[in-house]
Amino acid sequence: MYKLFTTPVLALMSALMLSSAAMAADKPAGTYHFDTEGQHQFIMFKISHLGYSWLYGRFNDFDGTFTVDADNPENSTVEATIKTASLDSNHAERDKHLRSDDFLDVSEYPTATFKSTGIEKTGDETARITGDFTLHGVTKPVTLDARLIGYGDDPWGGYRMGLEASTTLKLADFGITKNLGPASETVEIIISVEGVRQ
Repeated sequence: MYKLFTTPVLALMSALMLSSAAMAADKPAGTYHFDTEGQHQFIMFKISHLGYSWLYGRFNDFDGTFTVDADNPENSTVEATIKTASLDSNHAERDKHLRSDDFLDVSEYPTATFKSTGIEKTGDETARITGDFTLHGVTKPVTLDARLIGYGDDPWGGYRMGLEASTTLKLADFGITKNLGPASETVEIIISVEGVRQ
């Protein structure tokens, strides 16, 4: 049996945890687009295989934006869309199974989406981001634990911000009920994204 991950995507992204002190110094407000051209972004997953080892994988094709309100970080927002068929666990036959109607059913549900609904600052560079995540035709609230990595000018005349976030999802909550055993009922999602200010 194979375990599958789903992402949240992602959504993802917690661009909203900007430290007030840092913001006062630089004011990195604005709307940022995920750096899909340079592929400075990852949505990865980790799930137990029979309780004996870990299966790792990722989604190769996703996009999104986040808007930063430097003066009121709680008003920042993030949206992301993931193409579920881009799942990659480094094994073609397993990927085919994970894309089937046993798991993601990518022909019926070609995208997964995340749209933030709120942000709570938990530290100078950390935040808890809540949002609606839609996967496998099911929409559920999820919470991302997010951390600001850094922001500033890049060598090409642009301005960037990098964030990372993580969450744990229960597969059955999204209608994925294939029995993988008790060790594989949840999947850990790790998101790392770099945005370019528009």
